[in-house]
Amino acid sequence: MSRSASKKPVGFATHITAGGIAGACEALVCQPLDTIKTKPRGVFATGAYIVRRETPLALYKGLGAVLSGIVPKMAIRFASFEAYKGWLADKQTGKTSVGGIFLAGLGAGTTEAIAVVTPMEVVKIRLQAQQHSLADPLDTPRYRNAGHAVYTIVREEGFSALYRGVSLTALRQATNQGANFTAYQEIKKLAHRFQPDLVELPSYQHMFIGLISGAMGPFSNAPIDTIKTRLQKATAAPGVSAFARITGIAADMWRTEGFRSFYKGITPRVLRVAPGQAIVFAVYERVSNAMEKITTLREDDGYSE
Repeated sequence: MSRSASKKPVGFATHITAGGIAGACEALVCQPLDTIKTKPRGVFATGAYIVRRETPLALYKGLGAVLSGIVPKMAIRFASFEAYKGWLADKQTGKTSVGGIFLAGLGAGTTEAIAVVTPMEVVKIRLQAQQHSLADPLDTPRYRNAGHAVYTIVREEGFSALYRGVSLTALRQATNQGANFTAYQEIKKLAHRFQPDLVELPSYQHMFIGLISGAMGPFSNAPIDTIKTRLQKATAAPGVSAFARITGIAADMWRTEGFRSFYKGITPRVLRVAPGQAIVFAVYERVSNAMEKITTLREDDGYSE
């Protein structure tokens, strides 16, 4: 007797593992682009220059720091999304409505913002914002690396400083993942409807759907992200509430720079996020399906007679 007829839901460990692997693959593919875009030359010219002068491995500078952030972020994102989606599913059919998918995405974005994204971005923004001369050995940077930045921020400003802007970050991540997962799930359903004979969509279709859904988030929350970045870059003024700082930044941007300032940098952000999401969803689907099949085969071996 086989149990394969009664398909069990994919386990939490599968989602967290597949999400982590997907995040690592995104970093491996996109890190060279991130390295190149920090240089003033063209993309191909810069890539060729770096490879010629420093070897191809130089394109992966800072990969360790990127992996330490993106792997837990993606693991938490997918595992929490699937958990919330399961809790919001109809008890009879086991299916989750479009509204439930959106709420699950909101929950996943909020969870990853609190667990990983906010402290990681505070440190990253502080490191990027500091100015020092590499040519002058006496001009030492305030923060030597990510670990030193965490130590310095906590020592001088308190642990809560790592969570500066957490409300905006959570709002940004929540709207981002709400739009991302809803678009992905709905377009995926549409693809299955037009291809009823396919049990699983091919990876290139997952990539294309991920590319579209990945672009949804940046457009939905660009103003939030712009205000959040400016808030985290500055040190907090004593006696001024977070709400007052947020409204002050927004008012100043509107007054001095106009409406377009809220969407500053939207093009490079979409060009970076959308391809990354294409890779993430394609790898996640492939890895989670493979793990599910392995689990099913083991159960069939153990429960067959």
